[in-house]
Amino acid sequence: MALSGKVALVTGAAMGIGRAMTEELLKNGAKAVLLDINTAAGKTLVEALEKKFGKEKTLFAECNVEFNLCVLFPSYFQKAADTFGGIDIVCNNAGILNETEWEKMVSINLVSIYLLLKNTQKLPPNKPLWVIVNTASLAGLGPLPSCPVYTATKHGIIGFTRAMATLFEVEGYQVRFNALCPGFVETDLLTSIPERLGKFSHMQELTQRLVDNFGIMNVSQVAEGLMELLLDETKTGQALTIRPTGRKYVEFPSQA
Repeated sequence: MALSGKVALVTGAAMGIGRAMTEELLKNGAKAVLLDINTAAGKTLVEALEKKFGKEKTLFAECNVEFNLCVLFPSYFQKAADTFGGIDIVCNNAGILNETEWEKMVSINLVSIYLLLKNTQKLPPNKPLWVIVNTASLAGLGPLPSCPVYTATKHGIIGFTRAMATLFEVEGYQVRFNALCPGFVETDLLTSIPERLGKFSHMQELTQRLVDNFGIMNVSQVAEGLMELLLDETKTGQALTIRPTGRKYVEFPSQA
């Protein structure tokens, strides 16, 4: 299905992977609601996008997903409805890596996805969601030893995505859930890993070996993976891994 005329909500949209996702969505004809805690970066991005793609295609709102989604999420959808007519796509992309603030990391990386989904009941009944894509990580499929809590949150995202995909399919809802699982991506999150390992800082050398082994991608490669999950309507409950060498769907054990 073409993205022309579709409306996407992207969390963590102002920088890094979220910014690349937003640009790719607009390039493919969609409109975008950008949520991010970094107001300055968000407004700068909107200005750049308006110059490149034209006005009235983006809407920015300051949002700290750790605190805001439960209370303010309905207002974001209302803004989207007032501006664009509703939401068709949700990209749950906001995330941090900081083992020294593990409770905050669990809240942002994992709990916020549940809170956002919980509030989808506020959506206009005549405008159901089309697809939800959650940003996980290769760390959600195999351990990143220096970042055990980060690893746990990414495993949780994949498990939650697959469970919700099955639940919605059984209940007959026309909503698809998928997870993006990129490896190491050239972002501020990657460069800040050494200073955010806390008591696991002695594992930094192992982390660097993993980076050297897997290689580093650019954000556009992740955004291209997002497009694959959005455009292929047969995909739901999938985890798409993204590495410098290419993309591949995870083959999970059968539950039959």
